[in-house]
Amino acid sequence: MSPPPEHEPRTFAAWLTGARPGEAGLVLLSALYFFFILSAYYVIRPIREEMAVAGGVENIPWLFTGTLTAMLLVHPIFAAVVSRWTRRRFVTLTYRFFMLNLLVYFVLLRVVTDGPAAVWIGRTFFVWISVFNLFVVSVFWSFMTDIFRERQSRRLFGLIGVGGTVGGIVGSAITAFLVGFLSPATLLLFSVLLLEGAVACLKALDSRCAASPVADGSSADEASAGERSVDEVIGGSALEGIRRVLASPYLLGIGAFMLLFTIGSTFLYNIQADIVSRTFATGAERTSVFARIDLSVNILTLFTQLFLTGRILKWLGVRLALGILPVLSVLGFLALGAAPVFAVFVVFQVLRRAGNFALAVPTREVLYTVLPRRDKYKAKNFNDLFVYRAGDQIGVWSFAGLRALGLGSSALALTMVPLAGLWLLTALWLGRKQAVLARRPAASQAEVAAAG
Repeated sequence: MSPPPEHEPRTFAAWLTGARPGEAGLVLLSALYFFFILSAYYVIRPIREEMAVAGGVENIPWLFTGTLTAMLLVHPIFAAVVSRWTRRRFVTLTYRFFMLNLLVYFVLLRVVTDGPAAVWIGRTFFVWISVFNLFVVSVFWSFMTDIFRERQSRRLFGLIGVGGTVGGIVGSAITAFLVGFLSPATLLLFSVLLLEGAVACLKALDSRCAASPVADGSSADEASAGERSVDEVIGGSALEGIRRVLASPYLLGIGAFMLLFTIGSTFLYNIQADIVSRTFATGAERTSVFARIDLSVNILTLFTQLFLTGRILKWLGVRLALGILPVLSVLGFLALGAAPVFAVFVVFQVLRRAGNFALAVPTREVLYTVLPRRDKYKAKNFNDLFVYRAGDQIGVWSFAGLRALGLGSSALALTMVPLAGLWLLTALWLGRKQAVLARRPAASQAEVAAAG
């Protein structure tokens, strides 16, 4: 539904969060939708981690390679579904497909409990969840970029992200408290139920958009007549998303932004293992440290999403907001290179992870709000799945190669400084292009994006 007039009286809650009174229903439904999605993932995430260890730690890089291959195979199938059905049908079908997969694994894990077959089931489950978590989140944000206008997205995406942050906490708590009483297979059923809640939310949101076309993320001067219809079939080919990414400097830039972030995160993850193992002697101490880091990240993320993200995007604009995390990464990797000690690491890790969840992710999603609908689902899906996991692969294997050459934590951190600098330049360029696209009518936005 359309946002209220600028002069409409605002409540104290609206002043704190940046949401307007008339947007409350959409924001709450969207946050609840994200809550269900991330709760479903975090319930089964610890099960994936344990299966990866059971299958051999030395095989984990190969599991990521398998995940990357699976991403490349799954994307055209999803794009073909997008081409044939309306938004509500293909998004619902996507979640129901994953729910069916969970039921299949529920049966397999109950029937096969040990031996080589159980190990291979665990490995396929690792790959499946690694596809699942990026896929369901990508589809969620595609839907958000489709139903909110560009100006709304700047104010509201951070606030909507609160639902996902709380969902991650709740999903983790479900497994943490129930794993001693229920089998891992039984816990999968919780994810099935949570995904069904997500389907209910998306249907409610889609119905609101059908009742009020402006809520579909469009207005007379922002969308073509075809894109105002929520029942429109997007059309196109199964490989269109890949083709459109390769043909558009703007979409390639978004892919590069994600790739550079993922490589840096992979390096930091591996440096973390070295620093923490040198600092703490026992497994219990290390577990406690990781839990405290996660808690700090969640608290800082929640606070930022509730009160700061929308304001930062409003005051600084997309370009500067997108550059905050790269700047932080340049400074953090420099500090870690100069002093690879636990105190420096933990401050950098907490700020970087919270900055990503609370600011970089919602700002990156704003980049898609100025593109045609087919790019929001097809091209975005390719960037979110294949490009993201490609960054994992580049990071994992390049870190291993540099480590084999004898580089320590300090030198490895410093190798990320120029990469973070390139990431910053990419962010600033993307912010400038997004501003150009936001000023153009939707009918010409595809042409501008393709022209670079």
